[in-house]
Amino acid sequence: MAPFDFTARMRLVCRDMIDRLPELSHIDLDRVLVCFKQARKRVPHGLYASLTPLRFAGGSTTTVRRGRSVTIERLVDATGREMLYILGFYLPRFMDLDFREKLITIVHELWHISPAFDGDIRRHAGRCFAHTPSQKHYDAEMDRLAQHWLSLGPPEPLWGFLRSGMDQLLARHGRIVGVKVPRPRLIPV
Repeated sequence: MAPFDFTARMRLVCRDMIDRLPELSHIDLDRVLVCFKQARKRVPHGLYASLTPLRFAGGSTTTVRRGRSVTIERLVDATGREMLYILGFYLPRFMDLDFREKLITIVHELWHISPAFDGDIRRHAGRCFAHTPSQKHYDAEMDRLAQHWLSLGPPEPLWGFLRSGMDQLLARHGRIVGVKVPRPRLIPV
């Protein structure tokens, strides 16, 4: 029984979404670290996934927090290429979602990546700069994008594992493996 490489498979799904959806074409997945995180409790509420930007507003490498200049700990891949984002999925919680919600969650996190692809998040006008003032409208748009991607005919072997729950994946593969990274620290400059 071969272990299931969750992050490698999620990277393939994300790459296909980026290739097929013009709204995501600004993303260079080679500079996005895809990982998984352990959910503390197996409950249906809480985080399913997160996007961690590795830059501040406008792509700046520094900002001021509590009167001190800080930067974010840098992450590089094996070739020395600096990562601009960390895309993390919380297991088993993410895999316990239904299929449609999994697709929406993936698109939702990719959508947060700034159109400038500068390490910052996509910022909307107003107080709710990360999700817009209307969560209902935001969720509907993410659902539309996810369903549009599916309608474009990505090959089922690419995304079929998303139809399974965590227990099904474990029963088929014995264990789940992949990339795990701690949240980067803020460092005084």
